[in-house]
Amino acid sequence: MVITVLLVSLFIMLVLGFPVAFALIGASLLAIMFDGQVPELVVLHRMVGGMDSFPLLSIPFFVLAGALMNSSGITTRIFEFANALVGWMRGGLGHVNISASIMFAGMSGAAVADAGGLGAIEVKAMRNKGYDAGFSVGVTAASSTIGPIIPPSLPMIIYGVMASASIGQLFAAGFIPGLLMAISLMVMVAYYAKKRNYPKEAGFSVPHVATTFKSAFLSLMTPIIIIGGILFGIFTATEAAIAATVYALVLGAVIYRTLTFKKLIKVSMETIETTSIILLIIAGASIFSWVLTSQHVTENFTTWMLTVTDNKALILLMITFILFVVGCFMETIAAITILTPVLLPIAVSLGIDPVHFGVVMVLNLMIGLLTPPVGMVLYILSRVTKVPFEECAQATIPFLIPLVIVLILVTFIPELSMWLPTLLYR
Repeated sequence: MVITVLLVSLFIMLVLGFPVAFALIGASLLAIMFDGQVPELVVLHRMVGGMDSFPLLSIPFFVLAGALMNSSGITTRIFEFANALVGWMRGGLGHVNISASIMFAGMSGAAVADAGGLGAIEVKAMRNKGYDAGFSVGVTAASSTIGPIIPPSLPMIIYGVMASASIGQLFAAGFIPGLLMAISLMVMVAYYAKKRNYPKEAGFSVPHVATTFKSAFLSLMTPIIIIGGILFGIFTATEAAIAATVYALVLGAVIYRTLTFKKLIKVSMETIETTSIILLIIAGASIFSWVLTSQHVTENFTTWMLTVTDNKALILLMITFILFVVGCFMETIAAITILTPVLLPIAVSLGIDPVHFGVVMVLNLMIGLLTPPVGMVLYILSRVTKVPFEECAQATIPFLIPLVIVLILVTFIPELSMWLPTLLYR
């Protein structure tokens, strides 16, 4: 009965438009009060405990680093370099869109940052060159999901905290799946470009590539500093986030001199706001997960799943379906913090490595960012491009196909995600 109160009250609050964090906290408090066996004060203790984690310190710094990159014009340099590199292909700006997302992925770690920063530049450039609005928004939305797969990744950090998994290994595990996503999307772009006879940009020019590379070189060093530092043991993921922030500050304020004090204040306030929202969601999801665990939902759900079938492939399909459905309705961070304690024990019981499962979970939930009714990337792009939300959602549907194919491959071929972590860490 406690679980009924918990889930029903959560559903009602979400339908009524409560923020996700408040809905999680409110539903948990109502369930605890209904149970009557635990003091309500435990809510505060569990919320604080959920946020009391050293790796979570990396979140505000990665958020700030991404915001600094956007406000300092670094994204424009990356876009120009990507354009020089692959813009000569038919449908070139579609390929540029994906290539720029790969480069920016190594800096921000968040799909929303990619969509809001690079997305506005990419869609504007594509529409100015005659690409239709639907194609421009669709490829931009799909490519932004690469950001949280290729390290650094905020969702990977949160999963690592919840699953007690190595964040360094999770980062390494995302490389190949992220590149597969990019390749599959470029194949889709090539198909549409040929079908619709999209234009080519200027021919390939080595001097132009060299010039734009020189302009973007220091920006492109950011992911090398972050990932190289982690892989070679120079610093932890949290320290890497601090290093990325300092480097972004130096680039914007000292080298490029595009970061003014006014911009710094603005991005700092945006970082505080974003971080506060993320941590409040984590706090709310922590108490929600604790209620689920205390009522033995985790063990009962695991037992039920294993009684339905002990076939590893079928259970993985069931888990994938659950994650996909949840991703359509729930914000990524909340979904990770709630579902990890429930689904991870099932995966481990089947012999699935927690690192591999983390990549599968994050990739699945990234696809959820492109699906209504809670597709955050769609809302961001709708806002920055002035394209109605419904049109954004419709335009993105074809690009879900390559992403789902990659998800299936990564789910059932664990070597795609585990080869690099095994090589580097084990």
